Amino acid sequence: MNWLRLLLILGGGLAVTAQPSTRPFAHDFSRPSPAVRDLNALLESIRVANQVPALAGAVVRSNQVVGLGAVGLRQAGVSNAPVTLEDRWHQGSLTKSMTATLAAILVEEGKLRWNTTLAETFPTLAPQMNAQWRTVTLEWLCANRSGAPGELHAGGLWNELWNFTGPPVAARRRLLEKLTHQAPHSPPGTKYEYSNAGFALAGHVLETIMGQPWERLLTERLFNPLEMRSAGFGVPATPGLVDQPWGHHLANSHPLPIAPGPGADNPPAIGPAATVHCSVLDLAKYAAFHLAGEQADTAWLQRASFQKLHTAGPDNANYALGWNVVDRPWAGAGKALHHAGSNTQWYSVIWLAPARQFGVVAVCNLATAAGPNPGATATDQIAAQLIQEFLGP
Repeated sequence: MNWLRLLLILGGGLAVTAQPSTRPFAHDFSRPSPAVRDLNALLESIRVANQVPALAGAVVRSNQVVGLGAVGLRQAGVSNAPVTLEDRWHQGSLTKSMTATLAAILVEEGKLRWNTTLAETFPTLAPQMNAQWRTVTLEWLCANRSGAPGELHAGGLWNELWNFTGPPVAARRRLLEKLTHQAPHSPPGTKYEYSNAGFALAGHVLETIMGQPWERLLTERLFNPLEMRSAGFGVPATPGLVDQPWGHHLANSHPLPIAPGPGADNPPAIGPAATVHCSVLDLAKYAAFHLAGEQADTAWLQRASFQKLHTAGPDNANYALGWNVVDRPWAGAGKALHHAGSNTQWYSVIWLAPARQFGVVAVCNLATAAGPNPGATATDQIAAQLIQEFLGP
């Protein structure tokens, strides 16, 4: 099943009737009951077809997991250890919407504003910034409209961040200082450009104002309230052990396991853009949280804040605050929200249909930096097939 990645995840041909739910987000959202559909057979067929080490996926409807599965091996070709439902998967750029959600929580608390600027947050650094950077707002950073570049190779900055050995907060401060000395890639607030650096700066704004590292803030303000106990940062496995899935590259068309440790993940400087890991079930909890918030206030965030997070910006960019916003017939009388994540060794996708209170997440422990990407193909196939089977024509 490829079919141009199944018409870019069923972009047409599935007319449905919306079935919205007003059920509030359940704080006790937890492990599903035995009645939940076992997805292992479906996942295994897709895993074998794409020759990937392992896959996991989950389906959410009305704040309940209704489908769940995990198949394959933690480490291809070396260990026979199978993946489990409790295993942790690197989520890559799914981290972006989590950072934006954290920002929304702190905005509601009055700790800062969506239009808080870099100059306000870093007054002692502002005189050394290029003048355009001083006006950049938190919202622009989370909407990929800040002027932050899509890559950081200029001037050797990316290599410097890779080799930086200080704490993550200091790494993000280094990124801020180096990046803002130069002119933005485009005039702030005028153009969409997908950027890890922009979200890294957003995370540094939050941690600077709150006086706590972004990692701690995200854990205490988002993961702990949602009982996402598996959530953490960086590659999930312990160096030297196969206690969690390993990431994989393709080498001569075969999965090559990448040992946990230095160089196995993105540098901590861009943590707020791309370094969260968690189990597939905890990712489903996060999906359910965003679905519920479109219907009613939750205990931690109001409906208006969710709607802001899910509303695309101008210029037809279709990018909101950490989410792609697209029209899909199967999403019912509303929009579909989507994002993918990868550190070139893992691949994750999330699809939400808020009007139908429906969501799908899929994860794989193989990806590539360029060329054919079996992890992307496999997770897209999972999402497309589950959308068809659970929502139907």
